[in-house]
Order: sequence, then structure tokens, then C-alpha cells
Amino acid sequence: MERLWAGWRMAYVGKAAKPKSGCLFCAFGRKRPALGNLLLAESPLTLVMLNLYPYNIGHVMVAPRRHIAALSAITAEEAVDLTSWLGRLERAIRKEYKPHGFNLGVNLGRPAGAGVPGHLHWHVVPRWNGDTNFMPVTGGTKVLPESLDRTYRRLKRALDATASRRAR
Repeated sequence: MERLWAGWRMAYVGKAAKPKSGCLFCAFGRKRPALGNLLLAESPLTLVMLNLYPYNIGHVMVAPRRHIAALSAITAEEAVDLTSWLGRLERAIRKEYKPHGFNLGVNLGRPAGAGVPGHLHWHVVPRWNGDTNFMPVTGGTKVLPESLDRTYRRLKRALDATASRRAR
């Protein structure tokens, strides 16, 4: 079996293994959407934010507002709201960035890669043909062609437009 090594990930994994005080998503739940905190949108049940350490441009996280750790703990109402936000994000990102595909993922527990293992959340990562190159593998770095501030502004505008279309 061939293996692909991404040695640059160890710095993140090592950091994630250290216990953190408080919950990132619960802290975001006390904020209002703003460029300075990367919170793109919220509803009474859901939080939508840019990832501070994105795998790709437009990498967004979606979390239930309620502090839960397992898919089995989601209520039907939360499931509908979360899925609605995932769909809105897909539309907004497609409109704004025109990716060729998406990775959507949930990591349950620290061994599965969850950086915040106690609070369930989805990663929405737009993908383009050929978006993996030598930089992450040999250079230990990911090159993003746009700042988080610019990504925030573009996605906020696109998400707001999806809300306007839904209201009609």
C-alpha cells in the first residue's frame, strides 16, 4: 500500500492534542457575525464561520449552537437547520468561487481528527481540479490565493444573497 505523507499536519495534530480551555464554538455563539471574528452567519440553532486554518480558500465550519458531541444527539429541528445552512453554503460558495467539487466532513472524537472534539461541527471545503500541488507536500505549507478578510467579505455577501432569494 502506498502512503502519502503530509508532515505539515503534525504541528496541528500536536497542538490539537493539548487540552484547551473552553469551547471555540460556544465562544462564537456569544458573538455576532463580524469580519474580525470570522463568524459569517448564525441562526437560533446554527453557527457558520470561516476556518482560521483553512485547507483551501472558502473552508467553512458549520456547528449546532448547542454544545453536543455526537450526531445521535441532534434534534430533528437542529438537523433541518444545519442541513439548510450546508445547502446555503454550497450555493454561496459555488456562486462566488465556482469550485469543481466539495469535501464535507465531520470528525467525531480527537482520534478522528476533531480539533474541538466536544462540539459537533462540519467542515465544508471547496475543491478544484489540481488544487493539490507540491507546496503542502514538499514545502510544508499551503498557499491560499486570498486573505481571510477577502474570503469573509465574499462569502458573507454570497450568503446574504441566498437569504434574500429564500425570502422571495
